[in-house]
Amino acid sequence: MGWIFLFLGIISEILGTTSMKMSEGFTKFIPSILIFVFYGLSLTLVTLALKNIDVSIAYSIWSGLGTAIIATIGILWFKESISAIKILSILMIIVGVIGLNMSGGAHDQEKTLSQVKLDQ
Repeated sequence: MGWIFLFLGIISEILGTTSMKMSEGFTKFIPSILIFVFYGLSLTLVTLALKNIDVSIAYSIWSGLGTAIIATIGILWFKESISAIKILSILMIIVGVIGLNMSGGAHDQEKTLSQVKLDQ
């Protein structure tokens, strides 16, 4: 269930950040309100995810994927500039998140094996 909360938290954070852009500096009422709704929801969901996922893994995935997806939305939807370095940087964020997730899986496996030994 923790992973579901985490990914819903990421989606909420993306919607909150997109609402920030759409609020045009708090000059548009609905997007301005949605910033607080989505960020509040995001932080709540990530907090719930932390019950089952290590904070180092959950936070890095939440912030890393959120950043990579928002950068992509900025390029595709808001017509922000695109460059090779920007694309490479987005890819490096994704590779970093994957690496942290893989290392977290090994840590969880070690923890499980240690618990099995203690239970015997």
